[in-house]
Amino acid sequence: MSTETETAKSLEELLAIEAIKNVRTRYCHYLDANRMDALAQLFTSDAICEVDRGIWRGRDAIREGLAAAFRAFDTQNRGRYPFLHAIANQWVELLGDDRAEGRCYLIDLVTTRPRTESPFLLLGLYADEYRRVDGQWLISRTRLDVVWPENNGGGGDPGKGLVLPD
Repeated sequence: MSTETETAKSLEELLAIEAIKNVRTRYCHYLDANRMDALAQLFTSDAICEVDRGIWRGRDAIREGLAAAFRAFDTQNRGRYPFLHAIANQWVELLGDDRAEGRCYLIDLVTTRPRTESPFLLLGLYADEYRRVDGQWLISRTRLDVVWPENNGGGGDPGKGLVLPD
């Protein structure tokens, strides 16, 4: 393989990784802003989402499940930002032209608590599988592994035994 070809392939891989990271970032923004229709479009039609509230299969179930979670935390009826999902340490491994796995840290903060209370809701890690569908990277399977306040396990590394919902 020529150096020029290797450089082009490396550039394509970097662009794919950035596009994938952007999907998880948009997920957090759309969830916190109560933009559930936009949020649902970040998932494949057959996606599986496993969080501390249950497992949802398909875009409609994921939209409804996350909307219910939003309503439960929107105790002041603000309509947006009852919590903030801050992500960090995104790690993405490409597993082919149209498939990837990733992990990132989650710091989940509640914005409606009194100033005298801790804003921390939970600390966790997302484990994600991504698929490229019609040229667009989407979440096909995701699992939230909570590590605080109670550890619910999970684990694995992207591309090497990442634990995802079935």
